[in-house]
Amino acid sequence: MKSSLSVVMIGATGAVGSRVVANLLEFGNLERFTLLGRKGLDGVSGGGLSQHLVDLFEPSSYRHLLAGHQVAVCTLGVGQPSKVSREEFVRLDKSVVLDFAAECKKAGVQHFVLLSSVDSDSRSKSFYLRVKGELEDGLAALGFARLSVFHPSMILTPANRYGLLQGLMLQVWPSLKYVLLGPLRKYRGIEVDTLGRSMAINAASQGVGREDFQWDEIVALQHFS
Repeated sequence: MKSSLSVVMIGATGAVGSRVVANLLEFGNLERFTLLGRKGLDGVSGGGLSQHLVDLFEPSSYRHLLAGHQVAVCTLGVGQPSKVSREEFVRLDKSVVLDFAAECKKAGVQHFVLLSSVDSDSRSKSFYLRVKGELEDGLAALGFARLSVFHPSMILTPANRYGLLQGLMLQVWPSLKYVLLGPLRKYRGIEVDTLGRSMAINAASQGVGREDFQWDEIVALQHFS
């Protein structure tokens, strides 16, 4: 891992984001850790941590806070895409993130870490996966020295956050690992703690170029902690 680290992050209050924050603080090599969002994350401190309430739809509200960071982490995303319009989904899951990334690139950030989705592809027939793929294409075009994209399938959380359907999926999905073999392994459910820790490990590590992480690669990162 890097001997010292400076990170700026959006999406810290979400299920995955809060795990990323906890793990980065645990590593103990943070010189500066800046969280940006419309609300703060309770119960966290140390590691040069500062939280700023900003309007992510307006880059001028946070642009001045980006200089001096090596790494940007984004775990921002709509929890239930079916509950918002397509326009709002694009705005929240792509436009806001690309604006943030562009400002980070201008500020000298070298490494961008993104939480995306399995099978994201700008050519996909699925609207959700196509938007995720368009976001990744946009990030690649910005030319970060290092771009790390995480592609989980079902994220397994301790609590049901989104109603009956997710409750059923949380019950069933873990057992599917025994039938999701070979090329289907990427669809295995991933525990939120594992995903959050792997993203934190990646942010704190050395590397260069484009990296894509599916189930096997996400789990393998645990061995580098």
